[in-house]
Formats: sequence, structure tokens, C-alpha cells
Amino acid sequence: MRLIVDRSTRRRGIAVKNNSGHPVLKSAGLAVAGICAGMVTEYLLDPERGKARRARMRDKTTHAAHEMNGGLSGLSRDLSNRGRGMAMAARYRVTGRSADDSVLHDRVRSELGRHVDHPHAVQVRVDHGTVTLVGDILADEEKAARHAIKRIPGVKKVDAQWTTHEEPGDVPTLQGKGRTRRSPDRADSNH
Repeated sequence: MRLIVDRSTRRRGIAVKNNSGHPVLKSAGLAVAGICAGMVTEYLLDPERGKARRARMRDKTTHAAHEMNGGLSGLSRDLSNRGRGMAMAARYRVTGRSADDSVLHDRVRSELGRHVDHPHAVQVRVDHGTVTLVGDILADEEKAARHAIKRIPGVKKVDAQWTTHEEPGDVPTLQGKGRTRRSPDRADSNH
């Protein structure tokens, strides 16, 4: 076999051809593909174990299809729920600004429960969007609670008249373990 170097190809490098003009690498690739096809055929059509191998391959294929279907179904549900949640959040931001005082009171109590270990120690009064907070709170919780309450749609002003304490000390309402609350980072990652 005599090899001819063809420099007229547009590919980078040198193409090697045999006497008939066909690239050697193409012929080698076809030979390897043929060998692989023969091996797969022999593996699956083996008279002794071919039936079991075909059944196992069928089962694995079915299992993979079910797994993919379940994953796509879950992804579809997740995207649908996220879209619905974003729409509801946008609606809440727009329509929530006109909440009456009783609804606003409940929203503030709920937000306090997320940011304060002893929410029962704080009394909430709402008058035309102005939130008045009276009671006892720990110093390390005060800033986060005040900020969270200011961000509630419908709250126009926050009048924090609560007493800030560095430690629970002798304050009866701050005694005990308090509520176990989740940090905002962990709460967001669960949804």
C-alpha cells in the first residue's frame, strides 16, 4: 500500500489517503463501528444468556424512561409553582398596600414570629397603617424585626416604643427558651 499525502484539503493538517483515494481514518472508523455492532449483536443474541441480557436491557431502559418522566414531571410542577408564587408575590405587593388595620395587625404579628424569639412579649397596635410596638425585645433581634415590619406592604410608619434588653435578665416575658425560629436563609431555601 502506497500512502499519498493530500495537501489540498481545507482541514488543518495533512490528510493521509491510500491508493484508492479514500481517507485511511474513515476506513478505520467504519471498521471499528462494524466491530462494535458485531459485538453488541453477539452479546444480545447469545443462545445461552442473550434472553436474560435483553430482558435486563429492556428493564433498565424502562426504568430510565420512568426516572426521566418523574424528573420532568417534578421539574414541570416546580416551575409551575414558582411561577404561581412569583405572580402571587407581585399581586401581594400591589394589592397588599391597601390592607385594613386588622389584616395589617395579623401580618405584623406573623412577621414578629419569624424574627423574634419571644413574640408574645411585644404588643402590636395598628392605626391607619401606623404600627406601634410596645413591650420587651432582645437587642440582637430588634434591628431585624424593625426592618422586616417596615417592609410589610401597607405599613406606612413604625413607632417602636419597645424596651430593648441586652439579656433576658429579670424580664418575665423574655424568660425561657422562646420559640425556635428558622433563619431567613433556611426558610427561603426550603421553598
